[in-house]
Amino acid sequence: MIKDITIGQYLPGDSFVHKLDPRVKILLSFLYIVLIFLVNNYYGYLVIMIFTFLVILAAKIPIKYLFNGIKGVIWLILFTALLNATLTPGKVVYKLFNFIPFTDKGLDLAAFMSLRLILLIVGTSILTLTTSPILLTDGIERLLNPFKRVGVPAHELAMMMTIALRFIPTLLDETDKIMKAQMARGADFETGGIIKKAKSLVPVLVPLFISAFRRADDLALAMEARCYRGGENRTRLKQLKVTSRDYIAILFFIVFSIICIMSRRW
Repeated sequence: MIKDITIGQYLPGDSFVHKLDPRVKILLSFLYIVLIFLVNNYYGYLVIMIFTFLVILAAKIPIKYLFNGIKGVIWLILFTALLNATLTPGKVVYKLFNFIPFTDKGLDLAAFMSLRLILLIVGTSILTLTTSPILLTDGIERLLNPFKRVGVPAHELAMMMTIALRFIPTLLDETDKIMKAQMARGADFETGGIIKKAKSLVPVLVPLFISAFRRADDLALAMEARCYRGGENRTRLKQLKVTSRDYIAILFFIVFSIICIMSRRW
């Protein structure tokens, strides 16, 4: 389940979405997240789901592979839905174990929050799956360049964010290997209560942190060996350019945004 998480992974391809300028994809992804929180009814979420499905088809990403990424956070989604369904005031429509109440407004809010989390995970996964780490770094740096005038280290921030995204699947894969190694030695991560399961994760966290620090040290040595000195006077093999393809994507997104905003009145 851990290795199924798709955030931070990159799938090489030559689709329409892969060829978009990374700056355009980052900005549209940010606006996509804003629209998810702006929509206030199921009609709007239906529009967002149709738009997301069309983007997945345009990116030529296997739908099964993309939605496998939800497995890693399914318990978080269910826990959030349970809290909203039971703690939101309203008319009680069902009682679990005769003492945990589910309210009508709570169930409605639980469905809303679950849809939001799923769409957020899928949307951010599409960005990283269709954008290489190098292009993602260049795109973030270009977007942060105007803030250099007020002392914001644009290149360093872009590099840190990209490295963090890049190492998410690496650390998840390392966690999976450590857990399998500990299970081969007799460790039990499945049985027992929450406290016992939390204690059983200690043998996993300690080697995971050691491995993460070792990887960070190796990365720093590799960057220093290649004479990395930050973004000053740095040249790029591929210059970012906004093409007609990007304008088509922006126009399509504007139409989608207008429909989402109009859906608030439906």
